[in-house]
Amino acid sequence: MKAFNRIFSAVTVAIILLFAVVNMILAADKTDGSRPYRVEISRLVREIETNGSADMSECVYVTNIERYREKFYSTDSDYVIYEISGELYRFDYSTNGYSNKAHLVGIVNAVLGAMAILFIAVMLYIKFAILAPFERLSSIPYELSKGNLTTPIKETKNRFFGNFLWGIDILRENIEQQKQRELEMQKEKKTLLLSLSHDIKTPLSAIKLYSAALSRNLYSDTEKQQKIADNITEKADEIEGYVLQIITASREDFLSFEVNIGEFYLSELVEKITGYYREKLALIKTELIIGKYKNCLLSGDLIRSVEVLQNIMENALKYGDGRRVELIFPEDDECVQIAIMNGGCTLVKDDLPHIFESFWRGVNAENIGGSGLGLYICRQLMRKMNGEIFAQIDDDIITVTTVFTRA
Repeated sequence: MKAFNRIFSAVTVAIILLFAVVNMILAADKTDGSRPYRVEISRLVREIETNGSADMSECVYVTNIERYREKFYSTDSDYVIYEISGELYRFDYSTNGYSNKAHLVGIVNAVLGAMAILFIAVMLYIKFAILAPFERLSSIPYELSKGNLTTPIKETKNRFFGNFLWGIDILRENIEQQKQRELEMQKEKKTLLLSLSHDIKTPLSAIKLYSAALSRNLYSDTEKQQKIADNITEKADEIEGYVLQIITASREDFLSFEVNIGEFYLSELVEKITGYYREKLALIKTELIIGKYKNCLLSGDLIRSVEVLQNIMENALKYGDGRRVELIFPEDDECVQIAIMNGGCTLVKDDLPHIFESFWRGVNAENIGGSGLGLYICRQLMRKMNGEIFAQIDDDIITVTTVFTRA
């Protein structure tokens, strides 16, 4: 806001200087106070004294010259009388020229004044209707980053920030809900682990007792020894079952994959992807090729579909050779396929079946940042939308294909 105030002050000073300069220019040729006709008459008097006559072709104010004979003149013009070489001369003049100039000055000042008022009004409107509300909103992202999610964001009638505030409030609610779900999931998992840990203690204690009895030869009978060995195996299987439950709990989906199934056109999805990546790829000198496709109606969640294709595009840019990325549309009568293809793939074919697993990263990603969740999220979302995703490698070209159902 301080920078805007400095700009506003500078513009105001510039407008005042413009007024002063324009008026100085328009008033530069004014002489003899408010009677410029006297200048012309003085020039004409000098010419008559020198040549006996005067040229009126360039006169603006003087309209007639004649010898004065003290008779009545039926004229509406003003006049003055000068004695030249012993004779009286009458000079008729009109002030219309000066009035026109004064009128011109008034028009110029009025136009400049109207423009100045309009400009200042626009600047003040921008300040109070846009910049001042935005400055009050600037602290909202900071509060969200600190975890202040409970306070709702107040809506305003400002038409410039209505959608912005609505979107920020939706974001706040989503973050708050996700945080709550995460806490509930952590609580459930902790409770499960405590319960399983307690359950494991019983068979583990039994195994210890059986092992101690065998080590001390308390059971000399072979039949009893065999029974104890079977009991140990049974308890070990019981512990193994508990361990499997722990492993299963640790592999449960820890991310929220909510999908709102609806209908959208293929062109909408393509336009959103190309609209974002065309400029981004142009900046890094990577060619973006969009294949031909037939527009049709798809079933799914448009926002989630964009998320899926964005994840695939980011992988193509991260692990590809950076030459080009192709978006192609293989023909399929029953469904719609969207494939993203790029070169420079260094992934081993044996690792291909694992790329959609959570937290899995190939050897080619050792020096590249990432979490190993991108393609896992893509598969979960596609299956939630009744679709599928798969990948194939041909030499150094990898193609990741998404399959959407038709509406």
